[in-house]
Amino acid sequence: MAIDVLQTMRLEERESRRIGHLDQSVREGEVAFWWFGQAGFALRSEDIYLFVDPYLSDHLAKKYAGTELGHVRLMPAPIRAEEIQGLDWVLCTHRHSDHMDPETLPVLARENSQCRFLVPRAEAEHAVRIGLDQERLVTMDDGEAVDLGGRVEVEAVAAAHEDLDVNSSGQHHFLGYIIRFGDLTVYHSGDCIPYPGLTDRLAGKGIDLALLPINGRDAYRRSKGIPGNFTFDEAASLCTRVEIPMMIGHHFGMFEFNTIDPDRILEQIANLKTGLQCHLPAIKKAYVVSRTQDG
Repeated sequence: MAIDVLQTMRLEERESRRIGHLDQSVREGEVAFWWFGQAGFALRSEDIYLFVDPYLSDHLAKKYAGTELGHVRLMPAPIRAEEIQGLDWVLCTHRHSDHMDPETLPVLARENSQCRFLVPRAEAEHAVRIGLDQERLVTMDDGEAVDLGGRVEVEAVAAAHEDLDVNSSGQHHFLGYIIRFGDLTVYHSGDCIPYPGLTDRLAGKGIDLALLPINGRDAYRRSKGIPGNFTFDEAASLCTRVEIPMMIGHHFGMFEFNTIDPDRILEQIANLKTGLQCHLPAIKKAYVVSRTQDG
């Protein structure tokens, strides 16, 4: 069924037996996606099957058990890493364990021998430490582009979480990715807040769909070492200024101390005065995005 239609973009919910699989195949000009929770997504086009920032374990709950911020999952993982087959790429935006999960990535590597892993160059050593094979790593830094095969290309854009952190070589620890699936382009910002120059850097990239965190930030979380992200208003404003027609908000509902009320966000979506189309995803549902005939 069609969820919503604007002048240029269409989002549909389709039947899905499990993550990564549609009862109907993905057609040319379409990109299917599934939300894992937090910032994690599976994306499939006619040519390629990739993940961004999959967090499918309880690693953080175990790591922080008994502490003030226990990192207990509020939503279950929609699939176990051991069940994933046919994966071509995994893209990680930064080293935090809910984005570069040390209990998910090695399992994906073991079960998908053809899969390669794209990470910020500043975090290459960390990726090897958590069990990824150096020979299967592809590293990127801000402004670089990589051909993933099958008419799919990724361009890296620096992210500020909450700062533009770089290492001693000037390489960025936090990245977002512009993923071009042929004629349809998706932007996953990674964990990010607005920073000077971001709008200009995204303008003219032809982005059709933005996957943006909307859990915001505040002094309490900052005092606990939890850097923040866009608020919903900031994310929507970025899309409007860059002329991105569709936005999916994420990075909520996983940890009690670092989430937002989705009902409040739905109210904000209903009150939008721009032409931006916004949605909140649900786990275990499949979505397919494409351009309308007018787009």
